Amino acid sequence: MGMLKEFKEFAMKGNVVDLAVGVIIGAAFGKIVDSMVNDIIMPVISKVVLKGVSFTDNFVSLDGSNYTTYAKAKEAGAAILAWGNFIQIVVNFIIVAFVLFLFIKGINSMKKKEEAPVVAPAAPELSTTDKLLVEIRDSLKK
Repeated sequence: MGMLKEFKEFAMKGNVVDLAVGVIIGAAFGKIVDSMVNDIIMPVISKVVLKGVSFTDNFVSLDGSNYTTYAKAKEAGAAILAWGNFIQIVVNFIIVAFVLFLFIKGINSMKKKEEAPVVAPAAPELSTTDKLLVEIRDSLKK
């Protein structure tokens, strides 16, 4: 029974639960970024740069066969150099990295605002001459 209790404490620690939530949100976020790259960014690049050819369909067949699409070449089991798919994945990575950079930068700026309490500047240390002058001034005021 002790091992079950220990496992329950481990599984319910804040770090484990936070990690699980992060993984689930990360997977969903990955799908959003994939869709943005595949459905929005790459079609524009494909239309402008490649005159309407799908970016993923840019590959070189290493066996000399002439396949019309990347999917057909993969289905045939051909040895291909899929440089278009590689570039698409690199663009996807760059977008994910940039969005994460902005997200972390925003979180860090919020933390800095929370952590920076306003501290009154400390009074400068007076020299012995200044201390004597302050005492003379105070006695004259009386």
